Amino acid sequence: MADATSISAETPLQDDVRAMVAELNDTMRPLSPPEFQFQLTVEQMAEPSVTVFVMRDPAGSPLGMASLKIHDEELGEVKRMFTYPALRGQRVGTRLLECVEALARDKGLGRLVLETGEAPGFEAAWRLYERCGFRVCGAVLDYPDSGFSRFYEKTLTP
Repeated sequence: MADATSISAETPLQDDVRAMVAELNDTMRPLSPPEFQFQLTVEQMAEPSVTVFVMRDPAGSPLGMASLKIHDEELGEVKRMFTYPALRGQRVGTRLLECVEALARDKGLGRLVLETGEAPGFEAAWRLYERCGFRVCGAVLDYPDSGFSRFYEKTLTP
């Protein structure tokens, strides 16, 4: 992938970002029971507590996205990570996660958490989070400890 890609905070209320969210939802839907999927809608992603980062190619087409949801002055949550399948393995997710983490540090947050699936199909996500310094932890926030979720956390040092 060319280095001419860009990452910026954008509104999710754009057709191409909505399409990315729809593809993410379609990808996740068969992997876990619906009652254990905790997907923010595009409208929820547009709330002030959420920052959505979008990576785009030189022509402006989206390649992937990741979001930071701020819960309080100490805690942020990684949400809605997605890279188009044809681009996986090209560091799109790593670069997006680095942007989420940098914003969390800039905001003075001390900890990032996330919830992802605990089933076949999530292995690439687990590798990404672990490579980026997240470690498996117990249930976070108000997510149920159902066996269908895997939780990660990362302490941010100034």
